[in-house]
Amino acid sequence: MGKWFNLEKPVLVDVDQLKKEKFSTRLHLRLCLDGGYHVLDESTNYSSDLRPTAKQLWKPAIGLLELGILGAQGIVPMKTRDGKGSSDTYCVAKYGSKWVRTRTIMNNPNPKFNEQYTWEVYDPATVLTVGVFDNGQLGEKSGEKTSSGKDGKIGKVRIRLSTLETGRVYTHSYPLLVLHPSGVKKMGELHLAIRFSSTSLVNMLYLYSRPLLPKMHYARPIPVLQVDMLRHQAVQIVAARLSRMEPPLRKEVVEYMTDFDSHLWSMRRSKANFFRLMSVFSGLFAVSKWFNGVCAWKNPITTVLVHILFLMLVCFPELILPTVFLYMFLIGIWNFRYRPRYPPHMNTKISHAEAVHPDELDEEFDTFPTSRNPEIIRMRYDRLRSVAGRIQTVVGDIATQGERMGAAESSSKLAGSVHDFTVKDARGNDVELSRYKGKVLLIVNVASQCGLTNSNYTELGLLHQKYGDKVHFRLLT
Repeated sequence: MGKWFNLEKPVLVDVDQLKKEKFSTRLHLRLCLDGGYHVLDESTNYSSDLRPTAKQLWKPAIGLLELGILGAQGIVPMKTRDGKGSSDTYCVAKYGSKWVRTRTIMNNPNPKFNEQYTWEVYDPATVLTVGVFDNGQLGEKSGEKTSSGKDGKIGKVRIRLSTLETGRVYTHSYPLLVLHPSGVKKMGELHLAIRFSSTSLVNMLYLYSRPLLPKMHYARPIPVLQVDMLRHQAVQIVAARLSRMEPPLRKEVVEYMTDFDSHLWSMRRSKANFFRLMSVFSGLFAVSKWFNGVCAWKNPITTVLVHILFLMLVCFPELILPTVFLYMFLIGIWNFRYRPRYPPHMNTKISHAEAVHPDELDEEFDTFPTSRNPEIIRMRYDRLRSVAGRIQTVVGDIATQGERMGAAESSSKLAGSVHDFTVKDARGNDVELSRYKGKVLLIVNVASQCGLTNSNYTELGLLHQKYGDKVHFRLLT
């Protein structure tokens, strides 16, 4: 947004002269809010940087991330050289806007890198991505055969910083799992050493209470379609910049590290995200099931103890919060025993990669636009319609329950008393029924404009004369 401002003369001039000449010139100032946004160049689920674009809005770093890429083991050959399987392996690590690349180890299934890198950490809810690739740019010689001029994808490892204990050094081998059209395949193992050092535990806990994205994303949200377009352009810019570095990173490497095609439809990813959502609400479902069991007296001892606890909290309400915090503390102590000793790697069960149907994998690896024949496209379209129909039914059921709750709330407000209503009399005047409080009312709906209603009026009049004075009876028509 822009605005014109007047530049006034110095105050030392005469006041009368200042009134005559109010300004010397005008200055146009324009305020740009683009720096308050963060344009994602990677998948939202595995973002490594959530800071605003403008450096002036950056908060101080809360810690330091140290990564040691020690080596790899059992790398599957990606090409042939002199009639034998071979691979020229190198690693790429990404965190935030900083990309690093190791040297290439040629013709070695067990390469040793022994390289160390560091990053400043601004948010613990971020992800470090380390990928392993086969260098396809070393040229073809006699006896050497490559499938294409692109760098081959061997696998990648993602590590969430929130799963790391501060100050602890993790040395572990992670499996390199890659999803192929034929299924999940293990391409080798990557040996890493990781340490996350935090400067202040209080600052790190404070960040968990902050919004995930900068404030401008909530004050003036960007449309979803525009977010996808900006992400596409950001990946293209990053790929062009990294292609000019030495040694260069090719476009296919950048797209693989940033999950460039994650916005495309995939039945496998849809199932995985659905079950992830179910796991988020699993605690709520478990509490609801436990409460129903208490109400049904499935376990009498538990039900009795719950009733005793309820009576204690009713008699001593100041114990409610301490009881809740004590319960949370005990649950945390119990779960601490089963915490992971090493940062978790890709779980094929969570991602539904181990039990996926071959046709769903073929659909996931299909190009956009599609290159399959019309019969397969028709079958997949019908399957998508079936899934969308079930989603439509679930959404409709949720909407129905919400409408029922809203109707119950509105009816509870309207059904307080008949005396809360205001009606029209025969002359069109407003009559408040509150004036008839304390009296017995008989409200009759009659056709007042019809001549055949006179007989009804006669009978109703006799009824009013009989009971009107005895029981404070009033007849309203």
